[in-house]
Amino acid sequence: MFLGLDLGTSELKALLLDRQHLVLASARAPLTVQRPQPLWSEQSPAAWWQALETVMDQLQREQPEALARLEGVGLSGQMHGAVLLDAEQAVLRPAILWNDGRSAAQCEALSRAVPELAAISGNLAMPGFTAPKLLWVREHEPDLFARLSLVLLPKDWLRLQLTGAAVSEMSDAAGTLWLDTAQRDWSDRLLQATGLSRAQMPRLVEGSARSGVIKPELCRRWGLPEGLPVAGGAGDNAASAIGMGLVEPGQGFVSLGTSGVVFVSGDHFEPNPAQAVHAFCHALPGRWHQMSVMLSAASALSWATRLLGYADEAALIADAATLDPARQQRAPLFLPYLGGERSPHNNPQAQASWTGLSHEHQRADLAYAVAEGVGFGLRDGLLTLGQGSVPPQALSLVGGGARSAWWAQLLAHVLGLRLNVHAGGELGGALGAARLGWLCAGGRLDEVCLQPPIEQRYEPDPATHQRLLERHRRFQALYPALHPALLPASSSSAGSQGVPVGQPD
Repeated sequence: MFLGLDLGTSELKALLLDRQHLVLASARAPLTVQRPQPLWSEQSPAAWWQALETVMDQLQREQPEALARLEGVGLSGQMHGAVLLDAEQAVLRPAILWNDGRSAAQCEALSRAVPELAAISGNLAMPGFTAPKLLWVREHEPDLFARLSLVLLPKDWLRLQLTGAAVSEMSDAAGTLWLDTAQRDWSDRLLQATGLSRAQMPRLVEGSARSGVIKPELCRRWGLPEGLPVAGGAGDNAASAIGMGLVEPGQGFVSLGTSGVVFVSGDHFEPNPAQAVHAFCHALPGRWHQMSVMLSAASALSWATRLLGYADEAALIADAATLDPARQQRAPLFLPYLGGERSPHNNPQAQASWTGLSHEHQRADLAYAVAEGVGFGLRDGLLTLGQGSVPPQALSLVGGGARSAWWAQLLAHVLGLRLNVHAGGELGGALGAARLGWLCAGGRLDEVCLQPPIEQRYEPDPATHQRLLERHRRFQALYPALHPALLPASSSSAGSQGVPVGQPD
């Protein structure tokens, strides 16, 4: 029996997995985000521990025999957050989260100070990453920064509470901008640029390796075996890939949550920072992955649902699905940059728009354009990943978008790839964390990282794909044409102007 703990932004999830790959039980505890100032996004680590106690207490009540038979524990969690501790390991301030945007100026300063940043880390400096957050703290909270003894990522703070060990692992550490991602080790150059050293960093292990054991008093509290090992674990996306068995080069997934992710596994470090592609370590030794991120995916549909007066997202999709191919061709184009964009433009000031409106258009046309525009944004991201030696032939589809067969089929047509929906895809990082706990306890990769059964396949139609490619070419031309005109005069020199994405086939 294996336990996966997944610390998300909105909830903490626990999952019990047996050796037959059956999920015996799960438990959830909600979390909230605090935004005390514009652009800020924070959480109290104490709330994470309270949530963990809640789910473990529930499992202890409902599954005491399973907990007593645990062989390994794995952790997954939201990436990029900064938990700051003093010499007594007391939390110095609320954790600054992945979606906190206060450190844009510090990103620019870090990029100027370390021109080789992207080559070492595999990523551009963005406010979401951890290192710029620490520069902000050093500048705006210097007394606190002077007391800083240890920086941990969110799930690794939970590990500290569970085991007493200050440890991180490669996939999550790759999202800090302090990791030499090719060498899978801290970069002294990048740490020095933020006024830090290795002494303030956790020890690094691979995601499937042993990081420590559960404290004896916690074992007694929850009825766990003494000496229960805890795996290194993984950042949320890498953990999701482990959960779906996507570990070989060319395997990957499309995630349609609030944001949109295209994730592709590889066997070597392959950065592409010019197009805001993330190059991270995977959660297994000798493996890396590329990832493109668009900031508004399923959230764009939620926005359009409210704006256009639909009862819910399902009603919007049902209306969009009424358009025949001829009407789809005449539909407006939608740029899905409601909150800026990451891949491929790396521009927090990018803005959304409908383009090509006429008297004939109704709200169904606008609804279709939004669903299609998200697909085009994902295709832009996929094209930035096209440099790999093993291009994907198919991708798994996870997240809220996977619940709509019509939208899933449209995305397959747009991407020109088969999309597979797997059983248990909604289990996300918790399943991957449990599997890493299994590997840590001695499990073999070929028995642990199996792909769950495919429940639905969506094949692209060649003729529809070609028709959509023509609309995608028009979509690609809109951003460079419209972006300068949409910026307010005071911001005309701020932010990236974007870079061209790969050429469509």
